Amino acid sequence: MPRDVKKSDLPQKTCATCGRPFTWRKKWAKVWDEVRYCSDRCRRERSSPG
Repeated sequence: MPRDVKKSDLPQKTCATCGRPFTWRKKWAKVWDEVRYCSDRCRRERSSPG
């Protein structure tokens, strides 16, 4: 039986690079405390110099 969870009920964070809000994803379940960026693109841009 699938659990009905509204997207608005999921935890949110703000991306450290672009400042946009992003929502919890199942693939981040074990590492949610470590997630800082909304996408791989933002993660790459933040870590690249300049």
